[in-house]
Amino acid sequence: MNKKEIILIGGGGHCKACIDVIELEGKYSIAGIIDIPEKVGQNVLGYPIIASDKDLKEMVNKYDYFLITIGQIKSPSLRIGLFQQLKQYGKTLPVIVSPKAYVSEHAEVKEGTIVMHDVIVNVDSRVGNNCIINNKALIEHEVVIGNHCHISTASVLNGEVKVGNRCTIGSNSTVINGVAIADNVIVGASSLINQPIKEEGIYVGSPAKKIKNG
Repeated sequence: MNKKEIILIGGGGHCKACIDVIELEGKYSIAGIIDIPEKVGQNVLGYPIIASDKDLKEMVNKYDYFLITIGQIKSPSLRIGLFQQLKQYGKTLPVIVSPKAYVSEHAEVKEGTIVMHDVIVNVDSRVGNNCIINNKALIEHEVVIGNHCHISTASVLNGEVKVGNRCTIGSNSTVINGVAIADNVIVGASSLINQPIKEEGIYVGSPAKKIKNG
């Protein structure tokens, strides 16, 4: 069976991790990578950087499937802009799920999201568009995650947690059952969220406290 060709946008470290998942899943053939003009002609794990962001219109005329492989530590704005452009062009951003992850048949993961190795997305949970659910994250039952979020490595979202749009939950952080997090929130690594977060900004510590606006 012929695999569908996919273009990756962004050729850094997160791209390498995405390539590993895509290869293992085996549904798509990576046709090339889009990055900055200075990197065109180089390769990432053997896959060529064939175009820059200036060439996106040319690429969408040639290919149907795209994945945004730029990481998200702080601002999701670059990922959001690319997602919106690709949707305006009518392109497909598939859901990519590592075979080493578990996604319940009773959960929903929306387009452009990648679910990486050793993730658990438990029953009746919903994950939005264009998210990164990174290695070893635990998404418990009835969790709702908004669009354009990064749930970082080994973070834990306990049952019925709600995460707003454009959020980053840092590595090894824990969100207690039923806690809601507003839009545009960054939670620092190894933080404990045991109370609702109602305002955007950056929160760190155990328990986490707001340190500044995002």
